[in-house]
Amino acid sequence: MDLTPEEIRVVGCLLEKERTTPDAYPLSLNGLVNACNQTTSRDPVMHLRDDDVESALDRLRAHELVRRGVYPGSRVIKYRHCLDEVLAVDPIGLALLAVLLLRGPQTAGELKTRTERLHAFSDVAEVEDGLASLAGMESPLARRLEREAGRKDARWVQALSNAEATVPPATGPAAVPPPAPDSRPDLELRVAALERAVVELQERLDR
Repeated sequence: MDLTPEEIRVVGCLLEKERTTPDAYPLSLNGLVNACNQTTSRDPVMHLRDDDVESALDRLRAHELVRRGVYPGSRVIKYRHCLDEVLAVDPIGLALLAVLLLRGPQTAGELKTRTERLHAFSDVAEVEDGLASLAGMESPLARRLEREAGRKDARWVQALSNAEATVPPATGPAAVPPPAPDSRPDLELRVAALERAVVELQERLDR
Protein backbone atom coordinates (compact mmCIF):
# COMPACT_ATOMS: atom_id res chain seq x y z
CA MET A 1 0.00 0.00 0.00
CA ASP A 2 1.35 3.38 -0.98
CA LEU A 3 -0.91 6.22 0.11
CA THR A 4 -0.53 9.76 -1.20
CA PRO A 5 0.20 12.69 1.15
CA GLU A 6 -3.46 13.74 0.90
CA GLU A 7 -4.66 10.24 1.80
CA ILE A 8 -2.19 10.08 4.68
CA ARG A 9 -3.51 13.37 6.03
CA VAL A 10 -7.16 12.31 5.71
CA VAL A 11 -6.62 8.97 7.49
CA GLY A 12 -4.59 10.64 10.22
CA CYS A 13 -7.32 13.22 10.83
CA LEU A 14 -10.03 10.57 11.04
CA LEU A 15 -7.97 8.62 13.57
CA GLU A 16 -7.25 11.74 15.62
CA LYS A 17 -10.78 13.17 15.65
CA GLU A 18 -12.30 9.84 16.61
CA ARG A 19 -10.49 10.23 19.94
CA THR A 20 -10.36 13.99 20.46
CA THR A 21 -13.87 15.02 19.24
CA PRO A 22 -16.00 11.88 19.54
CA ASP A 23 -19.25 13.89 19.53
CA ALA A 24 -18.46 15.17 16.01
CA TYR A 25 -17.19 11.83 14.70
CA PRO A 26 -17.69 10.49 12.00
CA LEU A 27 -16.67 13.66 10.19
CA SER A 28 -18.50 15.60 7.50
CA LEU A 29 -16.53 16.69 4.44
CA ASN A 30 -16.33 20.23 5.80
CA GLY A 31 -15.13 19.03 9.19
CA LEU A 32 -12.55 16.80 7.56
CA VAL A 33 -11.22 19.60 5.34
CA ASN A 34 -10.83 21.83 8.40
CA ALA A 35 -9.02 19.04 10.26
CA CYS A 36 -6.68 18.46 7.32
CA ASN A 37 -5.78 22.15 7.14
CA GLN A 38 -5.13 22.68 10.83
CA THR A 39 -1.98 24.65 11.52
CA THR A 40 -1.36 22.95 14.88
CA SER A 41 -0.25 19.35 15.39
CA ARG A 42 0.45 19.00 11.67
CA ASP A 43 3.74 18.55 9.85
CA PRO A 44 3.69 19.67 7.15
CA VAL A 45 0.83 22.17 7.25
CA MET A 46 -1.35 21.57 4.20
CA HIS A 47 -3.93 23.64 2.33
CA LEU A 48 -6.35 21.14 0.82
CA ARG A 49 -9.53 22.04 -1.06
CA ASP A 50 -12.82 20.17 -0.83
CA ASP A 51 -12.15 18.34 -4.09
CA ASP A 52 -8.66 17.32 -2.91
CA VAL A 53 -10.15 15.70 0.18
CA GLU A 54 -13.02 14.13 -1.77
CA SER A 55 -10.55 12.56 -4.22
CA ALA A 56 -8.48 11.21 -1.33
CA LEU A 57 -11.61 9.80 0.30
CA ASP A 58 -12.60 8.02 -2.93
CA ARG A 59 -9.19 6.36 -3.15
CA LEU A 60 -9.25 5.41 0.53
CA ARG A 61 -12.68 3.85 0.07
CA ALA A 62 -11.22 1.80 -2.78
CA HIS A 63 -8.56 0.59 -0.30
CA GLU A 64 -11.42 -0.16 2.13
CA LEU A 65 -9.77 2.09 4.73
CA VAL A 66 -12.67 4.58 4.88
CA ARG A 67 -16.44 4.22 4.83
CA ARG A 68 -19.13 6.83 4.35
CA GLY A 69 -22.76 7.02 5.33
CA VAL A 70 -25.52 9.08 6.92
CA TYR A 71 -25.32 8.48 10.64
CA PRO A 72 -27.93 9.03 13.39
CA GLY A 73 -28.39 12.68 14.28
CA SER A 74 -27.07 13.98 10.95
CA ARG A 75 -28.47 14.48 7.48
CA VAL A 76 -25.14 14.91 5.72
CA ILE A 77 -22.75 12.24 4.53
CA LYS A 78 -19.99 11.55 7.04
CA TYR A 79 -16.77 9.57 6.92
CA ARG A 80 -15.00 7.22 9.30
CA HIS A 81 -11.87 5.13 9.12
CA CYS A 82 -11.81 1.30 9.14
CA LEU A 83 -8.19 0.64 10.10
CA ASP A 84 -9.17 -1.20 13.25
CA GLU A 85 -11.30 -3.63 11.19
CA VAL A 86 -9.32 -3.94 7.96
CA LEU A 87 -5.79 -3.86 9.37
CA ALA A 88 -6.59 -5.27 12.83
CA VAL A 89 -4.89 -2.43 14.70
CA ASP A 90 -5.56 -2.10 18.43
CA PRO A 91 -6.32 1.25 20.16
CA ILE A 92 -2.70 1.76 21.21
CA GLY A 93 -1.48 1.20 17.67
CA LEU A 94 -4.15 3.54 16.28
CA ALA A 95 -3.07 6.35 18.63
CA LEU A 96 0.56 6.01 17.61
CA LEU A 97 -0.27 5.66 13.94
CA ALA A 98 -2.46 8.79 14.01
CA VAL A 99 0.40 10.96 15.25
CA LEU A 100 2.91 9.40 12.88
CA LEU A 101 0.57 10.09 9.98
CA LEU A 102 -0.06 13.68 11.02
CA ARG A 103 3.41 14.73 12.17
CA GLY A 104 5.96 12.60 10.34
CA PRO A 105 8.99 10.79 11.80
CA GLN A 106 9.30 11.06 15.59
CA THR A 107 11.10 9.47 18.51
CA ALA A 108 9.28 7.34 21.08
CA GLY A 109 9.65 10.17 23.59
CA GLU A 110 8.08 12.68 21.21
CA LEU A 111 5.25 10.27 20.51
CA LYS A 112 4.53 9.80 24.21
CA THR A 113 4.08 13.55 24.61
CA ARG A 114 2.07 14.04 21.43
CA THR A 115 -0.34 11.14 21.96
CA GLU A 116 -1.56 12.30 25.38
CA ARG A 117 -5.02 13.25 24.06
CA LEU A 118 -5.32 9.95 22.19
CA HIS A 119 -3.90 7.46 24.69
CA ALA A 120 -2.26 7.88 28.09
CA PHE A 121 0.99 5.91 27.86
CA SER A 122 2.53 5.15 31.23
CA ASP A 123 6.10 5.51 29.97
CA VAL A 124 8.28 5.52 26.87
CA ALA A 125 8.75 1.75 27.13
CA GLU A 126 5.03 1.27 26.54
CA VAL A 127 5.26 3.50 23.48
CA GLU A 128 8.15 1.43 22.16
CA ASP A 129 6.18 -1.77 22.70
CA GLY A 130 3.29 -0.30 20.70
CA LEU A 131 5.63 0.75 17.91
CA ALA A 132 7.23 -2.69 17.85
CA SER A 133 3.77 -4.23 17.46
CA LEU A 134 3.03 -1.98 14.47
CA ALA A 135 6.40 -2.83 12.92
CA GLY A 136 5.93 -6.56 13.53
CA MET A 137 2.62 -6.91 11.72
CA GLU A 138 2.39 -9.07 8.59
CA SER A 139 2.11 -5.82 6.63
CA PRO A 140 4.13 -3.44 8.84
CA LEU A 141 2.47 -0.11 9.63
CA ALA A 142 5.54 1.52 11.16
CA ARG A 143 9.29 1.13 11.04
CA ARG A 144 12.26 2.29 13.00
CA LEU A 145 14.78 4.50 11.24
CA GLU A 146 18.49 4.19 11.74
CA ARG A 147 19.67 6.34 14.62
CA GLU A 148 21.32 9.46 13.29
CA ALA A 149 24.75 10.62 14.34
CA GLY A 150 24.58 12.99 17.26
CA ARG A 151 21.07 11.93 18.28
CA LYS A 152 20.30 9.89 21.37
CA ASP A 153 17.14 8.20 20.10
CA ALA A 154 16.04 6.79 16.77
CA ARG A 155 12.91 8.05 15.06
CA TRP A 156 9.94 6.01 13.89
CA VAL A 157 7.94 6.51 10.71
CA GLN A 158 4.58 5.27 9.41
CA ALA A 159 4.76 2.65 6.66
CA LEU A 160 1.54 3.29 4.76
CA SER A 161 3.37 5.47 2.26
CA ASN A 162 6.55 4.81 0.30
CA ALA A 163 7.12 8.56 0.27
CA GLU A 164 8.78 8.16 3.66
CA ALA A 165 10.81 5.12 2.68
CA THR A 166 13.85 7.37 2.60
CA VAL A 167 13.54 10.03 5.24
CA PRO A 168 16.16 12.77 5.48
CA PRO A 169 17.89 13.13 8.86
CA ALA A 170 16.16 15.34 11.35
CA THR A 171 17.67 18.76 11.66
CA GLY A 172 16.43 19.34 15.19
CA PRO A 173 15.52 22.93 15.98
CA ALA A 174 15.20 25.11 12.95
CA ALA A 175 18.66 25.77 11.66
CA VAL A 176 19.76 29.36 11.76
CA PRO A 177 20.92 30.35 8.28
CA PRO A 178 24.47 31.60 8.04
CA PRO A 179 24.65 35.35 8.30
CA ALA A 180 24.66 37.12 4.98
CA PRO A 181 27.86 38.90 4.07
CA ASP A 182 28.01 42.17 5.92
CA SER A 183 26.59 44.81 3.64
CA ARG A 184 27.27 47.71 6.00
CA PRO A 185 30.51 48.85 4.30
CA ASP A 186 28.73 49.00 0.93
CA LEU A 187 25.80 50.84 2.46
CA GLU A 188 28.05 53.33 4.17
CA LEU A 189 29.85 54.04 0.89
CA ARG A 190 26.54 54.67 -0.87
CA VAL A 191 25.35 57.00 1.90
CA ALA A 192 28.62 58.90 1.81
CA ALA A 193 28.34 59.31 -1.97
CA LEU A 194 24.79 60.62 -1.64
CA GLU A 195 25.86 63.05 1.05
CA ARG A 196 28.62 64.40 -1.20
CA ALA A 197 26.15 64.77 -4.06
CA VAL A 198 23.78 66.73 -1.81
CA VAL A 199 26.60 68.99 -0.68
CA GLU A 200 27.63 69.68 -4.29
CA LEU A 201 24.06 70.49 -5.28
CA GLN A 202 23.72 72.85 -2.34
CA GLU A 203 26.95 74.63 -3.30
CA ARG A 204 25.67 75.08 -6.87
CA LEU A 205 22.42 76.54 -5.59
CA ASP A 206 24.30 78.92 -3.33
CA ARG A 207 26.38 80.13 -6.27
